[in-house]
Amino acid sequence: MHPLIRRVEYAVRGALPIRAEALAQQLKVDPSKVNFDKVVFCNIGNPQQLNQKPITFFRQVASLCENPELLKLENRESVSKLYPYDAIARAEVLMKNIGSIGAYSHSKGISHIRENVAKFLERRDGYAADPENIFLTQGASEGVQRILQIITQNNSTGIMIPIPQYPLYSATLSLVDAAAVPYYLNESKAWGLEVKDLKLSVDEARAKGVDVRAMVIINPGNPTGQCLSEENIREIIQFCHDENIIILADEVYQTNTYQPERLPFHSFKKVLMSMGPDYEGQELFSFHSTSKGMIGECGRRGGYFEAVNIDSLIMEQMYKIASISLCPNVHGQIMVDLMTNPPVEGDESYPQYKAEVEDIYQSLKRRAIKLAKNFNSLEGVTCNDAEGAMYCFPRIRLPEKAIEAAKAQNMPADSFYALEMLNATGVCVIPGSGFGQESGTYHFRSTFLPEEHLFDDFCQGIADFHKKFMNKYKD
Repeated sequence: MHPLIRRVEYAVRGALPIRAEALAQQLKVDPSKVNFDKVVFCNIGNPQQLNQKPITFFRQVASLCENPELLKLENRESVSKLYPYDAIARAEVLMKNIGSIGAYSHSKGISHIRENVAKFLERRDGYAADPENIFLTQGASEGVQRILQIITQNNSTGIMIPIPQYPLYSATLSLVDAAAVPYYLNESKAWGLEVKDLKLSVDEARAKGVDVRAMVIINPGNPTGQCLSEENIREIIQFCHDENIIILADEVYQTNTYQPERLPFHSFKKVLMSMGPDYEGQELFSFHSTSKGMIGECGRRGGYFEAVNIDSLIMEQMYKIASISLCPNVHGQIMVDLMTNPPVEGDESYPQYKAEVEDIYQSLKRRAIKLAKNFNSLEGVTCNDAEGAMYCFPRIRLPEKAIEAAKAQNMPADSFYALEMLNATGVCVIPGSGFGQESGTYHFRSTFLPEEHLFDDFCQGIADFHKKFMNKYKD
């Protein structure tokens, strides 16, 4: 086995989720051996696993593309009783441009869909987008991995990543043998990001011979849920411009913003373009996905990235690498088309689409508030509000006896806490040690995706466990 493989760690699918799967199997075989009736997978942002409703229009179009026999004129009368006109029309347009969803597409993705992504970006940002600079991918993760692979020249190549961070980044850097250059988010300032800390991080890495080439920014944040202000984004762009650093903007949670009046989403591209011709050489990759937002179609693996201000010779190499995998899956590409080109006012499906999206959004917003409030009510726990994304990342101050008990089992203390929670309640969260955290602090990440009608019981179960845990290990 390649030694780099053994170095890779990916906490959201690591030891705790494996234990959770074993408990789920135990419930099927002999539920009398556990003290709960279901395992709640809060380890990963997987909305439909926790019964978030799919968007009806998206599934209607996808099903028609899957079974094009339904689009034949001789079947129109019966099909029209089941599907709205605009869903049928959209499926017809897609199939005209796809041919068969069972065939390979262009390695960058279907041209028609990339054109629709470009139009979406133009509507969102107010600046032109070129479909040739857009690559459709298997979720955002594939795009991230591909770009990190291309940027990395050798093991002295440095990539700046936030701490805490989503483990996709640290895992991929381990796999490509690049150097992670951490910069710390400030928990006391709502997980804020300060340029002086970025400068310190870069200077320290370069003093050690690290060739710092790129900076990852996750906005809205994962696992921390913060949203960057336009001013802060401008400062980051200025920093990267001054330091000759490529920007990798992970923007998969761009519609998951829960304080839009105070902290609306601003894309890095929009802010970069607004800064004028002096920044035309600033390189940027931005990533988006169908897995998050109100869509939650994780299993379809749809995503894309846009390359901005990237040299044409690099673009040729990116296309070559994309071609090795032949093409992204077509089902995911269809979902990207629907995400970036949904029903609009005047369409038959628009009222239902709008109502479904708003219902999911408002429910997520309520659950985000409720979960943070629940964590803040617990002894020794503090939690910043989730301004965006799908997670809370509370800090837990554990008794010394608990820390010693964790050491005795050769475990980080927050992993020990999370395992105890899982075994007692069936709730699977991920310890902060899986994301990175300041030394001497302990955290865990939990989604707020459990169904709203079950949410009070979910919160109470965590509260009851925490009280028992703290009493058990009281100093």
